Amino acid sequence: MAETECTQQVDGNEADGRQAARAERRAARLAKQIGAFAKAHGGAEGQLAYIGQMGTRIVLVGEDGGWGDLVAPSYAVAESAARKSGITMHESFDGEFAAKVRTGPYEWTRMAGMQIGGPADKA
Repeated sequence: MAETECTQQVDGNEADGRQAARAERRAARLAKQIGAFAKAHGGAEGQLAYIGQMGTRIVLVGEDGGWGDLVAPSYAVAESAARKSGITMHESFDGEFAAKVRTGPYEWTRMAGMQIGGPADKA
C-alpha cells in the first residue's frame, strides 16, 4: 500500500511541475508581447486587473498614448510577465496614468454611442 501512495505522490508532483513550467512559458510569452508593445509605443506602463475565472487583464498604455491589453490565465502569471517585461506597473488605473491614454473616434463611438452623438443602435 505504501508503494501506491508514493507513486501517487510522485505523479502529483510531476503534474505540479508541468503546470508550473506551463505558467512560466505563458509568462515569458506575455512578457515578450508586452516588450513588443512598449517598443512600438516608445515605452509603456501597465496595471493588472483581476477579471475573475477568466484570469487577469494586463492593461498597457504606451508613452505615445496608445493602449491595449493582454489576458493572463492567473494573477501570478500576469505579475510574472509584468516583472519580466520591466515596465512600470501601477496599482490602479487613475490619475496621471489614465490621463496618458489617447482615444480616437472609434473609441468614442464604441464607448459613448448615442449619448454623445455616436451612431444610433439599429437593433
